[in-house]
Amino acid sequence: MKLTEILKTLEKVAPVALSDAFCKKYAMYDNSGIIIDCNAQVNGAFFSLDLSAKAVKQAKAHGYNLIVTHHPAIYGGVSRINADDPIAQCIKSGISVISMHLNFDAAPEGIDYHLMRGLGGENCEILADIAGGGYGRVYAIQPTKFSEYSKIVKTAFSTERALFYGDSGRQVKKVASFCGAGCDDKAIAFAVSNGADVFVSSDMKHHEIAGLLEKGLNIIHLTHYSAENYGFNKIYNKIATGLQIPSEYFTDEDLL
Repeated sequence: MKLTEILKTLEKVAPVALSDAFCKKYAMYDNSGIIIDCNAQVNGAFFSLDLSAKAVKQAKAHGYNLIVTHHPAIYGGVSRINADDPIAQCIKSGISVISMHLNFDAAPEGIDYHLMRGLGGENCEILADIAGGGYGRVYAIQPTKFSEYSKIVKTAFSTERALFYGDSGRQVKKVASFCGAGCDDKAIAFAVSNGADVFVSSDMKHHEIAGLLEKGLNIIHLTHYSAENYGFNKIYNKIATGLQIPSEYFTDEDLL
């Protein structure tokens, strides 16, 4: 299949134009779409949250010449590339790369949506809404003691590296969640104003954690990888059969 045909299949989840619209509406930046085009028919696709050396090695072992990532393989300006860098290895090995970032985050059934579902939510208020989807959610969950909810979350997201702050005996009923590095002043204000008693995100700073605790919220600090790999894998499982080429999904256990 042509690379552009694979992109069209991926865009059934969320078109790259959704990323462009999201960036324009909320003054953000992204780089989604075809990142490396080796101008060859695609014989197999390897899905990985990141374009890592491990992912490139696995794609080569499978004989696949396409890697699909969530995080952009090239995000900002590139000043230099080493021959051992994954980007250079892909070009040398004839491996094309597609990255589906903010569009997959904000899709109606995208990564931020699946984070909510994994945390036990369904109907929600959305912080940054767009095209039937969006980013940042607050929703009710089945009332659960925080110590028990913490165990449920660790199991759901297959991680032992999550951190939990707050009253372990508290009955929690409402969650605010933001996939990836989604904690900032707007996210915190959104969570508080909508009555959340648990805040879930990744890559949080000390002052953000301290501030949330002072406002009376419990906190679940997931690894960035586990929070987004969960939804990216869900998307892969949904579209894999429609790709019409062999495909595999890679999870880096060291980052969960």
